[in-house]
Amino acid sequence: MSDTSPPAQEPDVCSGAVSTRPASTSDRDFLFELYASTRREEMESWGWTAEQQTAFLRGQFDARHACYAASYPTAQESILLDAGVPVGSITVASSPGEIRLVDIALLPEHRNRGIGTLLVSRLIREALSSKAPLRLSVLRGNPAFRLYERLGFVATTTESMYIEMEHKGHAREPQ
Repeated sequence: MSDTSPPAQEPDVCSGAVSTRPASTSDRDFLFELYASTRREEMESWGWTAEQQTAFLRGQFDARHACYAASYPTAQESILLDAGVPVGSITVASSPGEIRLVDIALLPEHRNRGIGTLLVSRLIREALSSKAPLRLSVLRGNPAFRLYERLGFVATTTESMYIEMEHKGHAREPQ
């Protein structure tokens, strides 16, 4: 029998309270800068000019936004706030069949401080309470994979560049 209990305690993450608010059209510039920050290392390794990087990232950002809207039309995108200051975003799609963590991102200076653990732990509790499976996809090689494993997610498919994961409280056998 697997342990289906959520993590015991949320970490003491930062100077202020972590909260969320719905994203709005006025957040678009922040969301683009946040997205760009997640790809900065990759972009710098290509040797492109700042203008080339920005143009490429803008196209990728717009395509990702359109893909999420088409794939998860009921998803809620929220801005993550630390003591009222925007530090990241989270997108969650909830349906009767599952809760899906579509995306979570933090600005570089707010990573590795427990904020992601706090938010994913909240989703785990919500999923366990509602008896809905909590699922996500993570890019192969993404350091967040270790966080998800630590929080009780298991791989359910590993056949593509993305690894499908489900919280062990509801996980199926790997395919």
